[in-house]
Amino acid sequence: MNIYEKALKKHEEWKGKIETSLKMHLENKEDLSLAYTPGVAEPCRAIFANKDDIYKYTGKGNLVAVVTDGSAVLGLGDIGPQAALPVMEGKAVLFKHFADIDAVPICLDTKNPKDIIKICKAIAPGFGGINLEDISAPRCVEIERSLINELDIPVFHDDQHGTAIVVIAALINVLKLTDKQKENITVTVSGTGAAGSSIIRMLHNFGITKIFAFNINGIVLKEDAHKYDFLTQELMNITNPENRRISLKEAMAESDVFIGVSAPRLVTKEMVASMKPKAAVFAMANPEPEITYEDAKNAGAYIVGTGRSDFPNQINNVLAFPGLFRGALDSQAKKITEEMKMAAAIGIASLVSSEELSTNYIIPSVFDKRVAVTVANAVAKSAKENTAGKTY
Repeated sequence: MNIYEKALKKHEEWKGKIETSLKMHLENKEDLSLAYTPGVAEPCRAIFANKDDIYKYTGKGNLVAVVTDGSAVLGLGDIGPQAALPVMEGKAVLFKHFADIDAVPICLDTKNPKDIIKICKAIAPGFGGINLEDISAPRCVEIERSLINELDIPVFHDDQHGTAIVVIAALINVLKLTDKQKENITVTVSGTGAAGSSIIRMLHNFGITKIFAFNINGIVLKEDAHKYDFLTQELMNITNPENRRISLKEAMAESDVFIGVSAPRLVTKEMVASMKPKAAVFAMANPEPEITYEDAKNAGAYIVGTGRSDFPNQINNVLAFPGLFRGALDSQAKKITEEMKMAAAIGIASLVSSEELSTNYIIPSVFDKRVAVTVANAVAKSAKENTAGKTY
C-alpha cells in the first residue's frame, strides 16, 4: 500500500484520532458530588463573582478551538467542513503531542466571514485560545483581525503566521551560515495569499528592506493596486522599493533567497542558477513545489528547504504553533503579537548550534523535544515584556 492507502485504512481503524479522557476519578457518590451536583455549584459561584476565576477552576486555560470552514484544506482546496474534519483532528493531535494542549475540532457549515466571526465570539468563553485553520484568503485575514480586536483570548491563523515564523527561523540560520547581513540581501517571494503576505510582513519586520513579491498578476506594483485584494494592497509599501516592473526570472537573478508559497513548477533550474552566490531556495507549494529539491540543488542552490518531511530542512509550522500557544496560554496573553511571533522564530533558530549548522540542517526536527518548550518560554517572556505589542 502507498501512504494514502495506508492512511485511509488507519483512519478507518481509529474512527477518529482524539478522545475525551478524565482527570478525576468517578467511582462513588462523593466523586460525583464533587465533580457534578451539588459540589460543582461552588466553582460556578466563584466564577460568577470573578470571571477570571474560570482559569483557576476549569480547563479553559489549556483548551484551544481549532476552527475551519473547510475552504482551503491542505492542497485540496475547498472541500467543505465534513471533509476537513480529519485535518482538524490531526491538528488537535499535534497540539496534544507536542505541547500537551487539549484541542477541539470545530468545522463550520458556513463560509460567511460575519457568521464565522459571530460563532467564534459566541463559543470563546469556553476556550483559552482559537486556532483558525484552512480558511481561504483573504477572508481568513478579515476573520482573524476582527476576532483579535474583539476577543480577550489569543486568536491565531496558523496557515498565515505559523509558516512565516518557521521561514524566519530558517532565514536566521541561513544568514549565519552564509555570513550575509539581513540589511543587504534581496528576497523574492512567490505568493501573496495568506502565508505569503504574512511571510512578507514578517520579513519586513525582521529588517529585510529589499523584497520582491509576485502573484498571479506578476510583481506587486503600486500602479496595479486595482487588481489586488486588500491583503496584497497592504504589501505595496513594503515590497519592490523602486517600483520596478520585472519578471520573476529577473527578480531571482538579483536575489539571495527565494521563498515559494504559490504554485507548482514556476521556477526553473536556470532561474536558480542565476541567483546570487550561496543562494537559498525555500520551495513550499503544496503538494507540488515551485521547483523540486533535486532540481534546485542540481542548479546550484546552496541551501534548499521544502515543506516535506522526506528532504532536509523541512519548513513545517508544527515547529511553531504548539509552543506558541503553550506560551500564550501559560502567560494568559490576550493576543499573539508580532513580538511574540518573532520571539518564537528566534527560539526555533537557536536550537541549531553553530557546530551543527550546515546546508542540510538549518532548522530543528519537528520531533526535537526542545522545540515546543523553547518556543513556549520565548513567547511567554515576550508576552510579559510587550503587553501592548502590535498585531496583524
